[in-house]
Parts: sequence; C-alpha cells; structure tokens
Amino acid sequence: MIQIQWLLPPQPLTSPLSHHHRTLLFPQRRRSPPHHHSSTLTSTSFPKKYFTFRPYNCAISNNVTEDSKESVKVRAYPFHEIEHKWQKFWDQNRTFRTPDDEIDTSKPKYYVLDMFPYPSGAGLHVGHPLGYTATDILARFKRMQGFNVLHPMGWDAFGLPAEQYAIETGTHPKITTLKNIDRFRTQLKSLGFSYDWDREISTTEPDYYKWTQWIFLQLLKRGLAYQAEVPVNWCPALGTVLANEEVVDGVSERGGHPVIRKPMKQWMLKITAYADRLLEDLEDLDWPESIKEMQRNWIGKSQGAEVDFRVLSSDNQETDAKITVYTTRPDTIFGATYLVLAPEHPLLSSVVSDAQQNIVEEYKEVASRKSDLERTELQKEKSGVFSGCYARNPVNGEAIPIWVADYVLGNYGTGAIMAVPAHDSRDHEFAKKYDIPIHWVVTSDECCDDFEKPFSGEGDVINSSSSKTGLDINGLRSKEAAKEVIEWVEKTGNGNRKVNYKLRDWLFARQRYWGEPIPVVFLDESGETIPIPETELPLTLPELDDFTPTGTGDPPLSKAVSWVKTVESSSGKPAKRETNTMPQWAGSCWYYLRFMDPKNSTQLVDKKKEMYWGPVDVYVGGAEHAVLHLLYSRFWHKVLYDIGVVSTKEPFKCVINQGIILGEVQYMACKDQDGNFVSAEFLDALGEHKQERIPDENVTKSGNSFVLKDDPSIRLIARAHKMSKSRGNVVNPDDVVAEYGADSLRLYEMFMGPLRDSKTWNTSGIEGVHRFLGRSWRLIVGSPLSDGTYENQTVTVDENPSLEQLKALHRCIDKVTDEIEATRFNTGISAMMEFINSAYKWDKLPKSIIEPFVLLLSPYAPHMAEELWFRLGHSTSLAYEPFPKANPAYLQDTTITLPVQINGKTRGTVQVEVSCTEDDAFKLASLDQKLSKYLDGKTVKKRVYVPGKILNVILERENTKVGSR
Repeated sequence: MIQIQWLLPPQPLTSPLSHHHRTLLFPQRRRSPPHHHSSTLTSTSFPKKYFTFRPYNCAISNNVTEDSKESVKVRAYPFHEIEHKWQKFWDQNRTFRTPDDEIDTSKPKYYVLDMFPYPSGAGLHVGHPLGYTATDILARFKRMQGFNVLHPMGWDAFGLPAEQYAIETGTHPKITTLKNIDRFRTQLKSLGFSYDWDREISTTEPDYYKWTQWIFLQLLKRGLAYQAEVPVNWCPALGTVLANEEVVDGVSERGGHPVIRKPMKQWMLKITAYADRLLEDLEDLDWPESIKEMQRNWIGKSQGAEVDFRVLSSDNQETDAKITVYTTRPDTIFGATYLVLAPEHPLLSSVVSDAQQNIVEEYKEVASRKSDLERTELQKEKSGVFSGCYARNPVNGEAIPIWVADYVLGNYGTGAIMAVPAHDSRDHEFAKKYDIPIHWVVTSDECCDDFEKPFSGEGDVINSSSSKTGLDINGLRSKEAAKEVIEWVEKTGNGNRKVNYKLRDWLFARQRYWGEPIPVVFLDESGETIPIPETELPLTLPELDDFTPTGTGDPPLSKAVSWVKTVESSSGKPAKRETNTMPQWAGSCWYYLRFMDPKNSTQLVDKKKEMYWGPVDVYVGGAEHAVLHLLYSRFWHKVLYDIGVVSTKEPFKCVINQGIILGEVQYMACKDQDGNFVSAEFLDALGEHKQERIPDENVTKSGNSFVLKDDPSIRLIARAHKMSKSRGNVVNPDDVVAEYGADSLRLYEMFMGPLRDSKTWNTSGIEGVHRFLGRSWRLIVGSPLSDGTYENQTVTVDENPSLEQLKALHRCIDKVTDEIEATRFNTGISAMMEFINSAYKWDKLPKSIIEPFVLLLSPYAPHMAEELWFRLGHSTSLAYEPFPKANPAYLQDTTITLPVQINGKTRGTVQVEVSCTEDDAFKLASLDQKLSKYLDGKTVKKRVYVPGKILNVILERENTKVGSR
C-alpha cells in the first residue's frame, strides 16, 4: 500500500522581495482547489505518460514502519514532463516560424531582437536569460495581438577566444565554435524561447560573411575604407592589434599579456564622415537618454579654434616650426602658461633639447604601453616631462614651456593642447605638480572667487589684453571674447575657426586567423590595392593547422602561402591577398538585416522584405554595447541607406538595456594581523587586514546589517559581484531548470525587479515563484490522486461567472496588458498572483474565467500555459490565440471603503456603494460589529458626511467615555 503525506510548505523567502510580493507568494489563507466536473479533452495526441507524476513536497513510502521510512521529494507540478513535451511540439511543428514569402503584409509587424550572443565555451549563466526572457514575453504577447512577429536568434561567432583556444589545444576554431553554438542552442531551447530557428545565422558561415565582405567593398568604392599607418595597441603574445576596450592596465583583457603602442599600416573605416548625421539622428530615437548621451560624448562634437604657437630657438627667436593646438575655449588663451604634446606627436623629436632627449624617449616608451582609455582616465595621477624647449603665445608674445604628457592623445585634435591651469582641472593638477605658473583670466559670476581651485565655467574675462599684439578682451563675457579671439587669429594668420570631433576613424583590421578575410589583393609590381570582383565572393578562409602568431607582426593567414599568392582577376597580374582579417564587430554590424531574408543568395536583403520589417522595433541587450556596437551598426546602416539597400535612416527604433544579474551575496569577515575578527565598521581604522569568506549558514541578519551568528558584535561585509568563473559565483541555468523548471526560472528573472535595474541572484528566491506556479497548476488541474498522479483534465465548470470573478479577471487582464507593454514584467506577475489568491476563495472555477487567465500566463510561463490550455479542451497551441482584452465595465469599482470616525477618531470602515446616502452609510456603520459598540445606546449629536470620503459621528458629551476599552 502506498501512503502519501503532504509536507509543510517551505518557509517564506529570505530574498529582498517587497512585503507586497511576500504577501502574494505566501497568502495567509490557503485552500485546496475545489473538485468539480472537468472539461473533456478534444485531443489524444499526447500519451498518458506525460501525466504520471507526483506533487511537490510529497513523501511516498511502501510498507511504512516505525523503524524504516523511505521518502522521496517530488515536484510542485510536473514541469519535467510538461516542458520537454511542449518544446518537442514547438520544434516539430515549427510553431514560431515566421513565414517568408507568403507573409500577410497587411497585418502590423513587430521585430523584436536580442543582441547577438558570442557562443563561449562556458555556455549561459543565469544572467543571460534576463533579456532573452523579456524579448520572448514581448514576442509571444504581440503574436497573440495579431502582429506578424520576427523574433530570430543567431551567433556572433568570430573572435579571439576561439582562436586562443585553438592555439592552446590545436583544435580548429570552427570545431570549437560549432560545439559552443550547439550548447547555446540547446540551452536556449530548454528555456522555451519562441525563436524562429529557421532563420538562425552565424557570422562564421561563408553564406553570411559573403555579404559582410560585400559591404566592405561598397565602403571601399566610396572612399570610406582606406589604409593608414596609425599607432595601435599591439600585443606580441596574442599577435594581434587590440581595441582600446580590450586593454586594461597595459595588458590584454584576455590573458593579461603586455600591450605596447606601435605604428602599423591598418585598414580604417571613415566613420568620421558620418559624425554629424550620427549625432543629429539620435534625437528621434526611443533609446535610454543615458545611452544617447554616451554616444554624443563619444562623437564629441565641439566648436572652437585652431591656434598656432611658434617654436622658439635656444636664443628665444621664432623658428619656422609651429605647434597647432585646438581649443574650445579661445577666451582663455591669455591664461595658457604651457603647451603639452602627446608622446606620439610627429614634431616632438624636433622640439626636444639635447639635455632632455633621453628623458623624453624613456617617457615615450612607458606611454606606449598604455591604452588611450588608461591615459585619459580622469582619476589617474598626471605625469609628464619637460621637452627643454619653448613656444610663443601669439596673443601676448610670452614664451611658454613645451611639455610632453600622456593625458594628451596624438589621434585627438592636433595631438597638442594649450594648457590653461586656472580653468581646467587636468591642467591645474599638472601645473601644481610641476610648479608651472597659473594665470586667472575668467572670473565667475559668484561674489567670491576661490583662486585655489580651477574654474572651468564661463564668466567675465580679466587679465586678457596686450599692447604688443593689440588684442584686448577684458570685460567681455566668455562667448563674446571667444569670437573676438577667433576673428583676431584668422585676421593675423595665427589660426582659424574649427569644428572638431572626439570620434576617430574605426580601426578595421586584426592580425588573426578566425575572422572574415578582407576581399582585396595587392599587385606584386606596384603594391596597388585592387578589390576582388563581387562575383568571387565569398572569399573563404583557407584551412590552417597552425594558428599561432608569427612573431613578426605578420598575421597567421600569411602562413597559407598558396592562398596568399594569387592573380588579379581582370589583368592576370601576380598579386597577394590581404592577410589581416576583419574585427569581430564586422559581422554584428548588420545581422539584423540578414534575419529579414536569411536564405537570399543574390541580395543582402530583399527590398520589399526590408521595407516591411525595418527598422527593428525593440532591441534588447547590455549597456556595455551602448557605444561601439550601436555606433558601428548605425554607421553601416547609414551607408546602406545612402546606396539604397535599406529604406530607413536608423536600424533600431527602441533600445532597452537590461540590468545585470549579480552573483549571490557573499559575506566577508575582517581579521586583524593577529587573526582576530574585527567588525566591519572599524575597517577604516584597521589598516592592513585580511578578509575571510563566511558560509551562509554562519551568518544572521541584525537590523540592516549581517553579523556572525556566533558573535553578533562582528558585522560582516555583504557584497554581490558580477558573475565570473574566477569568483566561483556563476549559476548555471541548466541546474535551475533541472530543479525548478524553465517556467520558474523565466518567472523569477522577471519577478526580481524592474528589467532595467541590476539585481542580485538568490537561488532560494526562485522557490516563491515556483510555488505560485504549483498553486496555479493545482487550482486548475485539481489536487493529486492518492497515488500522486493527476487527472487528465481540469476542475473548471461550464457555468456563468459571478460579477466578482469577472472583475478579478478583467482587472488582471488590464494590469498584465499594461505592464507587458511598458516592460514592467514584475508587476504583471504580481497581478497574476493576486488573481490566483482570489481564485482560491471561489467555490467554482468557470472555464470562461480560467481560459483567459491561462492566456495571460502564457507569455511568462509558456510550457505550463500550453499544457493547461490542452487540458482545457483545446487541440492546438495557444501561441496564436487572441490575447484577452479588458472590458472597461468590469474595471469600475461600484463599492468603496468608507472610513468611519467617532468623535473625530477613526474607529473602522464600512463597504458602501459609490452613490450611498448619509442615512445608508450611518445604518451600515450601526450594523457593523466593530463600530456598533461605540454607537449602541448613545445619543448622536451630529453627523458629518462627505460622500466617498468619510463619515464622522459626533456623540453627546456625556456619552464620550462610554464604549472606551
């Protein structure tokens, strides 16, 4: 005989959910769902094996004795069978396939896209599905609203990690990449995402990168791709050029190898030609303002002047050499007390004195090992060396020293600045450190100026006139003074008006094997660059066994000698192929277009399809791609717009940056040098100390802090970090799905908080939403049978719903709809939890109420919703069922809660109709059990009634103490 014992539910969440959420997850009143007759299933396409499972928190034993009991923990609902079943169904039936040629373009479209993932060997962690779940909810929701939905997935699969793994293991990067893609695909499918897998693409497939190469050729034709010798971040160990973002503290982000700056001939893309359009078109985009501001700052448009400073000889005479600086503040030129050249400035060698030659060379060597980001970091201590030479300030004739400092970049502006330490914080810090004069030339509008700190604002110009040059701007406001200075330098031949940009042309070459080949050849006899014919695309990668760096700076492709040696097609002349490859950014710049028409072998994208699907309606990804990826994509899109390939000026209408999911909170205790625990509040006074990680079970909460359980006087440091293998805090979604199911993971990631906020993972927190799904399942399907299995049906009834049930449903519909549209998914879940709490109080569950609720649940928990829909008697997927619409008639409250005061003190409330009269309100108050004890036997002196607001009953004075307790 099998005995089943229903165990106590787990304790409430310890995760930092709101009180409101805890109330929803753990309502005070718990009732088993009622048993009523069930609906008849209309399909028998699924075998009964899908329904043989046991309930969660259930102990099952055979031959139970006092001495021996066997118990097995089972699940809250049969997700392990449901999810596999419906994933298989969706796959086999291609449920989410978006028709290609036969699509009905009279219907509205909705293109929702995730940022292209790089398929790393580590696979997904629980932070990745956050954005994917959000886009999936939107995609499912819009399908049910009648939209044609494009929701594809693919792989940004070229790049350095696969190549490095190939070097370390000898495994071809293509093998590694395909293996990683298979793992990612399996993981994504296990989470029930409704991608159209028929449109899957990979940047590494020749059919795809044929069109990446084609775009490069269009750039080349229009002079937007060119070669130039530029200083680059060269990593000898990796054998490649690195982007600034790939260099941290002078070493490569991957592997920690030393990086140096050295000039190399590289392919460049002229993104600067589109700077103004990239800036102007930001205004019409529905993007986070912070992202748009980051792009504005990266483009960095400024208006000012270029001014020439003549280099002086050793006897203080002007030479033919001049240093041109760019300044946005010409009004401060009288305050320029020194010049600064970038270490890579082309004139530097000619303006260094013999005495300073070795010092300057040493400084240049040190600077060459730093990235541009490191050099311009505001917090870093400024460094520099004196060149030994001077230049003349043209506006006052003063000789000022020429310094060399790495906070000035050779590729920004002119590679030289006029330093005004009184009015620039970096210049001020530098001047203080090296004892350089500081001259104040602008005074603020405040009554008292602090001449100990730099003032970078605008104001009245002072100390700015010269009888030698005839320029006098004293007393002018900054803007007026700037105009005067610009006019003067143009008139005297000392400079000109100038618009400048921080944006630099895009370095578009990598010394790697695993990347798109660049489709050009160089003639042997002349070195002339010739593009290969478009008919010969794709130019495919040759097979190589040795991917290691050459050590000479030549890319690994140079080892493919027979591939490199070729002939130019039109002339038949001997030539060599380009051996650099494109950077990883290339393939991800335009993939959103290929998803519109992935099988087209004759065009990048069909014109009609692009006009229908473009632009992307919602694009979701991490904020780390806010500048480079989005900026490069916008650049390429504008070029394609100019040549007629696309019909829109921008690729992405709306961009959403999901927050980061941090690893679980870790607790650290501080120890002094003797090994004794020290409370965290004394950390500043402790000096040198060690930290020790404390296991969760040894920690307890005290007020707003966490302390040692055995010694509450020791406060701990509680901190969550970004998930990484090195910290050991990565949570694998496969493990979560195995224990709780994909729907629980999806629901928890949406319930943790607003999509755009960063959140801390708490594995115990998932139990709450898992119980909610279990309660929803048992409400609709019914309690388990004696053997732990469930009936193949539901407990709904074909009866008309009550007004209370209709109101509960339509309030839920209204809330869930609004919250999905606004991507406030967490509060949408809260609304469904409130509905379930209400439904557990009903005696009957009308099918006409439960079916719409299942449809509401489906974008969030699609596996359970599909199974419930099937059990409710439907033979087809609910994926294209109309999403429920709220009836406004059921959203209006006909009753209100009216506060009742006795002698001005609130004693209780009563439920009244909105149109309730004063007499009716008083009658209801008199009948209320709590209020009647204050009114029985008392004489009412006066009643004050504000309809819909309050009822105040004033009793005769002699009776005011009667009824007090």
